Amino acid sequence: MRAVVQRVTRAEVRAGAEVVGAVGRGYLALVGVESGDGEPDAEYIADKIAGMRIFEDDQGKMNRSLTDVGGGVLVVSQLTLLGDCRKGRRPSFTASAPPQTAERLYLSVARRIADRGIPVATGRFRAEMEIELVNQGPVTLLLDSKKAF
Repeated sequence: MRAVVQRVTRAEVRAGAEVVGAVGRGYLALVGVESGDGEPDAEYIADKIAGMRIFEDDQGKMNRSLTDVGGGVLVVSQLTLLGDCRKGRRPSFTASAPPQTAERLYLSVARRIADRGIPVATGRFRAEMEIELVNQGPVTLLLDSKKAF
């Protein structure tokens, strides 16, 4: 499982004209589920997202977590995180999990973060979405439950 986590001052996701999820200060987490992923991968990603300390303290060091600053997380499923662009000009998505598995595990990540008392909003699985965000810093981090990077 892979995630791209961006520290934001605000983020929202729309499906059509409808805002389906939004957060103020916190993170936008784009999550891609790989074939073979399971609940341990969801737990790893959720634990990392919930526990990261990437907000600045009074000395300007990244020492504060979401709970320290009262932040939330917008979790959005993103199949294209698993796109393999090593051959040709079109990405291959053969490494991605089947939709039923991907949806279950993506929602598991969101639920596990929420279970830690952190406000969570989500996108709409398999929908064409638009995401609007203000990346603060900018701070953008990559996570991989297989620790491939």
